[in-house]
Amino acid sequence: GAGALEIDARARCLQCDGVRVSAGDWLTIDGGAGVVYAGRLRTVPGVPSEEFRRFMNLADRHRRLQVRANAETPEDAARALELGAQGIGLCRTEHMFFASKDRLLSLRAMILADDSRAREDATRRLAPHQFEDFREILRVMDGLPVTIRLLDPPLHEFLPREPAALEAMAEQLGIPEAEVAAKAEALAEFNPMLGHRGCRLGLTSPEIYDMQVEAIVRATAALKAAGRDPRPEIMVPLVGSEEEMARLRERTAAVLDRVVEQAGIELEIPIGTMIEVPRAALVADHIARHADFFSFGTNDLTQMTFGFSRDDIGRFLPQYLESGILRKDPFESLDRTGVGQLVEIAVERGRKERPGLKIGICGEHGGEPTSVTFFHRCGLDYVSCSPYRVPVARLAAAHANLGVAE
Repeated sequence: GAGALEIDARARCLQCDGVRVSAGDWLTIDGGAGVVYAGRLRTVPGVPSEEFRRFMNLADRHRRLQVRANAETPEDAARALELGAQGIGLCRTEHMFFASKDRLLSLRAMILADDSRAREDATRRLAPHQFEDFREILRVMDGLPVTIRLLDPPLHEFLPREPAALEAMAEQLGIPEAEVAAKAEALAEFNPMLGHRGCRLGLTSPEIYDMQVEAIVRATAALKAAGRDPRPEIMVPLVGSEEEMARLRERTAAVLDRVVEQAGIELEIPIGTMIEVPRAALVADHIARHADFFSFGTNDLTQMTFGFSRDDIGRFLPQYLESGILRKDPFESLDRTGVGQLVEIAVERGRKERPGLKIGICGEHGGEPTSVTFFHRCGLDYVSCSPYRVPVARLAAAHANLGVAE
């Protein structure tokens, strides 16, 4: 959405409003205000004051909605706890693969593999990394739920694009450069957000989901054996049909049962799904037969319902807002008229099939006050947002329950 940004990839620099920044230069970003400063500004860690804690505790006594945070590192999880989060509502596993060169290389080997045996070999090398990832975040969130989303993005996003980077990767993996380039080109998609990603990956290349599920269960068992209280929840992304959820539920449960039997320990790990495809909301009663919980991914649900690309909306959204075609940015404040109807339908149909079905929302709308009010009225159990928006969501949930919100 930053249309004024001029990027020169060859010179490795960018320019905006007369300010030029080169690769390696410092930038300072104020995520709350949406401002980027050239240079390195002095920052200090924000520490909640005693007054802040008392005020938020007062708000907590008046809210029904639980508030979780979106986090995938122990550091973010700890920060979320400090700000009052009651669990993790979205742990994006894809972010973990970029934590080191070794694990990214193993993932790339899996992507470029020609058969299931080669994919299994690559995922086996990833398993120890994922075990550590899940054990650490579950340890930090001891006693609180952690919803872990299985791999979601299209695979081409993990491959380099420039010829020099592809050449280096081919050398590291011991694969001919021409073969790597051909595979990367074959994986490229015209519309990757609607392509080979999410549960579709889990069905066509099940080895990686199997590895992730096994790592989650082994990490949980290890913590249990150490006297901890880990509470993971496994979430399947991008489901749009009952059969997708049924098949992945069956496979996930089989891996879970196998590892639990090997570990000789009793575990109860819920298996649910994200409701982010409009069709999933409409057939929520069918999907609920195979899901222990729903979590609305309102970022993608908004994108697919409007037919707007989040990456490109900045080209026309300002004019839409200025001229009144839209009153608010639908990716900032939930569109209650359209997307909201799908949320209501999914809640009603899901709970009709499975009374007491736990339902939350993990899109960034979970930290926007008017959206939180809507989710409260829909009867959701929790909202989840970025760690620094947790206090806003806690206060908004109290306002909604007291009837003083919009």
